[in-house]
Amino acid sequence: MRNRIICSREALENFQFVTINGKVIFENKDKVVRIARAYSQVVKSALNPLFDGKSVDELTKEFYNILPNYVYLETALKQAKTITDGLLEREEERGEIIHARIRKFWFGSRGNKSDKGNRNIKFHVLEDHVEVRVKDPWGKWIYAKAYFGKEYLPLLKELEELSRRREEGYGAVVSFKHYPMIHLQIPLWLYLKYFSSPKPNGYGLIAGFDLNSDRLNVVVINKDGKVVAKKTWWYSEVVSHGFPKEKARALRLNALSESLNSLSRIGVDYVVFEDLFLVKKKKFTRSKSGNRKVSRFAKKQLLIHVVIKALRLGFNVILVNPKGTTNSEDHERVMREKGFDRHTASAYLIALKGLGMLNDAK
Repeated sequence: MRNRIICSREALENFQFVTINGKVIFENKDKVVRIARAYSQVVKSALNPLFDGKSVDELTKEFYNILPNYVYLETALKQAKTITDGLLEREEERGEIIHARIRKFWFGSRGNKSDKGNRNIKFHVLEDHVEVRVKDPWGKWIYAKAYFGKEYLPLLKELEELSRRREEGYGAVVSFKHYPMIHLQIPLWLYLKYFSSPKPNGYGLIAGFDLNSDRLNVVVINKDGKVVAKKTWWYSEVVSHGFPKEKARALRLNALSESLNSLSRIGVDYVVFEDLFLVKKKKFTRSKSGNRKVSRFAKKQLLIHVVIKALRLGFNVILVNPKGTTNSEDHERVMREKGFDRHTASAYLIALKGLGMLNDAK
């Protein structure tokens, strides 16, 4: 794989897998629903003990009678731990108690190559669909047919073989929002092997991205740090009160896709983003409308999507420490000397940091 990602260890953990989704039809839906009910009960029941300082290991023994399968149970408790950690962080930011509301109905099983991919959820690729087996903690295997789309079958066939040889693992989740769905975590390298588009060699140009709730700013520089191009993609309507969340996400993703396609045409080889996984807190203000923009803008999820998209298109991706790219003397100087607005100045500084990381790596 020619393209690569340069980032912190904290960030790299979020780019190990890509999730693909398929509709699944179970032979015995009632048994699968029973697993989901027990799994959800564990997640909900574990929140208060985790808040009180109990460990996942301690709770594994307490909840085994509810969900008598170690891997399901461990996955559920780690999910609950993620929820409590997020709530504690938000409470610290806002200075108020926030209550968890678990609305989702699902269950998951973490992957492990030693378990031939996954201990509880197995799959076998057939000509036009995928046979799925789900382990019932109170009985035998539950069989199902899953439909992912034919373009995914060669990828899944290779993952099945790698799992059989204990070379790769895959996480799996079964959800029930509108109808049963299965979500498989595919190793990123394998996903890119099948879904990357060849990109012609560029001119070594570097593009810095400043992701915002209402706009996307991009500044392109050359290896000497000189500005080659700059552009802003606007989607201001998405921050208005009552604007549909999914539609807002679609508009942001469309702007990111347009920007990457545009950069490919002008010879950009490196795209640079802020490493949001080094940022522990969202910044809230006294402005209610500003806080609404912050709380509704899932920036990390957007970053994960655009990084994978960029890798698919053949770009090299660099994630830089965001410190100093928004509020700093350098930021003020760039705005003053180059006449940039604050978001364009941020994109420029992000690009310069990416150039610095490239030079350090040589």
